[in-house]
Amino acid sequence: MDFNLSEEQTMLQDSVSRFIQNSYGFEDRKKYIAADNGFSAENWNMFAELGWLGIPFAEEHGGFGGGALETMMVMEEFGKGLVIEPFLATVVLGGGFLSKGGTPVQQEQLIPSIIEGKLQLAFAFVEPQGRFNLADLTTTATASGDGYSISGHKGVVLNGPSADKLIVTTRTSGDQRDESGITVFLVDANAAGVSRRNYPTIDAMQGSEITFNDVKVSADDIIGELNNGLPLIQSVVDDGLLAICAEAVGAMEVLYKTTVDYSKQRKQFDVAIGSFQALQHRMVDMFIEHEQSKSLMLLAAMRLAEGSDEASKAISALKVQIGKAGRYVGQQAVQLHGGMGQTEELNVGHYFKRLTMISHTFGNADFHLNRFGEL
Repeated sequence: MDFNLSEEQTMLQDSVSRFIQNSYGFEDRKKYIAADNGFSAENWNMFAELGWLGIPFAEEHGGFGGGALETMMVMEEFGKGLVIEPFLATVVLGGGFLSKGGTPVQQEQLIPSIIEGKLQLAFAFVEPQGRFNLADLTTTATASGDGYSISGHKGVVLNGPSADKLIVTTRTSGDQRDESGITVFLVDANAAGVSRRNYPTIDAMQGSEITFNDVKVSADDIIGELNNGLPLIQSVVDDGLLAICAEAVGAMEVLYKTTVDYSKQRKQFDVAIGSFQALQHRMVDMFIEHEQSKSLMLLAAMRLAEGSDEASKAISALKVQIGKAGRYVGQQAVQLHGGMGQTEELNVGHYFKRLTMISHTFGNADFHLNRFGEL
């Protein structure tokens, strides 16, 4: 495997890194969260101008022509700044469905709008009874005239409040947990019968509970294959898993470095606590957990970029490591900062919240351990 970055990849990574360092400090982030839509519209437009929103899309649609490695690099840097703009929801997930399963008409009409920053998407797939099973669906799409009628409920739809269009998983045939009989639809977020209850999540993202009551869609709104949508869903979710794991790796790097710096400043018994051997061991363990996570992230990204049959297994292994490492690094960072680690004014607790949410997104460690039996 060649782990050396190309010139274009290096430039991309450097540009995102500079943005985080210069324009996404913790106080800046607080201002962005306080905006009406929960993130900075100005930043989103800048992402578009810099070409970041086009990274995973084909050049024929006006994109950068990147793939798993480029998305990984961007998300790792975003993790260092706890970026709240909906890159994951709109570009990685929403754009992933359009790139992999969209019709030529859907791609031609929608992908350029994403790249220009004019279209927001949200992936509506979570159902209370389903937990992490993507095939466990009670939301139905029933044939109605020349189209379909969607009814059901989706929870924790990230970027739901700002989404112009929703990508909705439905059951069009079969029983509730059958892997066949699943169809993905593109639904206008303001269509008749769609109701949203919006709220901020614990990690300062924006989510919605969305109810579909006899929402009319046409056959042209299907993404992928009728009654065979699960492979497409799983493929896009694997992309999303790599993205959030890369974000977690970036967040863990900030936490362990911040903790090491703090241990050199905080004194007890007139000496810096960083001189205590027991605490040094804990910080070394934090470093090791981060490095192991980064190594697995690179492996998973390479497997996905190569189209390897082992890609999904590598991604699940990464998710297990992220769940374990994120919890350890977050807990140690909070504890070694003492009472300050739990305050809203310090960034440490906010990184830990995001790591905790990531560990439960698209399946926790136990789910991914069981996904392939023994990893």
